[in-house]
Amino acid sequence: MSHTIQIQDHDIVFDCDDGKSVLEGALAAGYEIPYSCRTGVCGSCRGRVVAGSVAGGQGAGLSEEEQAAGQVLLCQARACSDLTVAVREVRKIDRSAIKTVSAKVYRMTRAAPDVTVLQLRFPAGAKAKFKAGQYLSLKMEDGTVRHFSMANPPHQNDGAELHIRHVPGGRFSQHLAEQMAEGHQIEVSIPYGDFHIRDGSDKPIVLLASGTGFAPIKSIVEDAIKRKLTRSMVLYWGARRPDDLYRIDLARKWEAQLPWLRFVPVLSDAGPLDGWEGRTGFVHQAVLDDIASLADYEVYACGAPAMINAARQAFVHERQLDRDAFHCDAFVPAAAATPG
Repeated sequence: MSHTIQIQDHDIVFDCDDGKSVLEGALAAGYEIPYSCRTGVCGSCRGRVVAGSVAGGQGAGLSEEEQAAGQVLLCQARACSDLTVAVREVRKIDRSAIKTVSAKVYRMTRAAPDVTVLQLRFPAGAKAKFKAGQYLSLKMEDGTVRHFSMANPPHQNDGAELHIRHVPGGRFSQHLAEQMAEGHQIEVSIPYGDFHIRDGSDKPIVLLASGTGFAPIKSIVEDAIKRKLTRSMVLYWGARRPDDLYRIDLARKWEAQLPWLRFVPVLSDAGPLDGWEGRTGFVHQAVLDDIASLADYEVYACGAPAMINAARQAFVHERQLDRDAFHCDAFVPAAAATPG
């Protein structure tokens, strides 16, 4: 059985099968609403049920106030009847932009004790169309899928650069360490996600990253350099120890060369032997310490779900950030993620 989904204020109607989320139904019908993690963590896909009823729809990405206002997470909500839903944005998917190719491992570099930079090359003549900040999917030999943000900017579209953290016991981490080598072929689907800079605004931007959340931020900054943008940005990159800031020299180079970008590295667990003289504590707290009001800002945050949730809550409720100006990509563990 299926139910009919109507998008309020748009001439968009589609069917959604039982057991599928509203987001899955929209994507299958060729429509894209804001989304990222698909697990209820990032909150990007929130919407309001205007008519009808759903099962589920809650998650860490939705505040109590938003739930009280009738909002749900469309990646978690399953239709129990025909629905009318209100969403922030909706657009027709450009099917021609989604490619599945067999990519070759071109280079593997250990950037930190637990981070590998994996550079992939697409077949000759194959180029991918994507926005800075989006992610791709890798299909492993057993059919399971892993999602990774692309660190390369869109003009470097004949391959992909991925920053992969080694997770103890992680299947892909083990595969990367024990089996993958230069020349290895791997199936890649690209692009996915709604984490990208919104053009048409001159608001200053806070770029917030933890760990390998630096990867899509790198793509965003290098895209801005290529397009000769001058929109004010400040990059806060948080990690535990100095080695975890595995491309700190690049970020410092940006700050030295770009008058519109400022860089603030933050360590949460610097030891006395690290010789660290920079900021310490939680990375989102550094933003709170520096900026009295975020009312006129946009925030793009990427990294651990705990950081994403803490930042969203504090920025909206303590620094007057417009909820719709908080864009994020939460790096959800593979066990919790939905292959896509």
